[in-house]
Amino acid sequence: MKILIPNYLLIALIGGAANAAEIDFNRDVRPILAANCFDCHGPDKAARKAGRRLDNRSGAYAETDGVRAVVPGDLGHSELFRRISSSDPSERMPPAKTKRTLSDGEVATLRSWIEQGGNYAEHWAFIRPVRPELPEVKRKGWVRGEIDRFVLARLEKEGMGPSPEADRYTLIKRVYLDLIGLPPTPGEADAFVSDESQDAYEKVVDRLLKSKHYGERWARRWLDLARYSATNGYEKDRPRSIWPYRDWVINAINSGMPFDQFTVEQLAGDMLPNASVSLRVATGFHRNTMLNEEGGIDPLEFRFHAMVDRVATTGTTWLGLTLMCAQCHTHKYDPIEHTEYYGIMAFLNNADEPDLDVPDMQSKQRRRKLEFDIAMAERDLVNQFPFPHEIRFSKEAEQSPEVKALRREWVDRRFSKWIESVRSKAVNWRILKPVELSSTMPKLRVLEDGSVLATGDQTKRDIYSTRFKPSLQGITALRLEVLPHES
Repeated sequence: MKILIPNYLLIALIGGAANAAEIDFNRDVRPILAANCFDCHGPDKAARKAGRRLDNRSGAYAETDGVRAVVPGDLGHSELFRRISSSDPSERMPPAKTKRTLSDGEVATLRSWIEQGGNYAEHWAFIRPVRPELPEVKRKGWVRGEIDRFVLARLEKEGMGPSPEADRYTLIKRVYLDLIGLPPTPGEADAFVSDESQDAYEKVVDRLLKSKHYGERWARRWLDLARYSATNGYEKDRPRSIWPYRDWVINAINSGMPFDQFTVEQLAGDMLPNASVSLRVATGFHRNTMLNEEGGIDPLEFRFHAMVDRVATTGTTWLGLTLMCAQCHTHKYDPIEHTEYYGIMAFLNNADEPDLDVPDMQSKQRRRKLEFDIAMAERDLVNQFPFPHEIRFSKEAEQSPEVKALRREWVDRRFSKWIESVRSKAVNWRILKPVELSSTMPKLRVLEDGSVLATGDQTKRDIYSTRFKPSLQGITALRLEVLPHES
């Protein structure tokens, strides 16, 4: 036998089950309202219908046209519940034209919420985290840390028990992969398994937390937020030398830098008093916007795009909000108005893009050594020129000050004669006329005076090829002159 249950009674039955658990506004109610109601009854003034607002407490509790959308604890006088549970298509919300329909479970959740007081909560991103009370558990001997209490409390609530403890090889592999992202060596795994001390596991954790690989492992997540691996440009993906910022993040994590300092240095490190190179490197967080190096662009346009990217990234990373929608209109889902978006942008709209030379001590020391070696080689260069074949010295005599002085005199005379020879011929310049001309795009032709004129279309990288057939003998030098033309 089938029993037909009226809709309102079905809602009441489901609501009774929902009442058994406390309704959380952000977890249970806000998603329903955001998906089905905020388009017409949200923060956007231009789209709001009937002057009724459901995205905040004051709007939902306010009296409009003699009725209130939500009357805490009173379903009979709550217009919201009357409209979502109505059987009249012209009255029921959401309207049929939106092609949205609340499920029986969603209606039951909103019913329980109103019955429990219709409380509103701020967006979760604005709620300060509060340390919860430790739950009571039955198997206290199983607990080794505070987090274990929460896990065990939920297991006991569901009538379940903890899984058996993993073997020690599995434990050592898990902790290595979790903390540094690398597996243990066979020797490290065997050492842990054979360590029978009570704090064997804690010692492994402490050692891994001090490993340089710990910062490398966890910096990856932050560098994703910083767009570190994103393409460099819109139409060109050139190399981007920003690895000092990557190293800064790794070092900050490895050194246990407090999060407030971690935040300030990345957002405004260059604005702190007497900003060091390290503080300026930290602002690399906002130096990962895409560039456009194409010819003919408007630089201010893409500077604006860079600011938009920085606002969106700041909102996602530090505020836990999606700010992009508010760039064009008041946000329909996150509590950000159109004017507030550009208020946030004003904080980031003073961007300068200087090139920063970051000294690296190892590179600096290697450079000094190379420069010293070059200087020594240059000083010894004179000793590499041989005397005339008639002159011979023993190896011992070669190192004497007298022979070294004689060698330098010989080299000086040899070079001076060469220079005199070049100078004597330098006045005898002749014009060479090319016998063949070609280029990538421009047209080349030889003028009467022997010069070559390039005309016509040009490219970014023109290549001119010329061939000569000189009749002169003993040519010692070539000179290229670039001349202006009256055109």
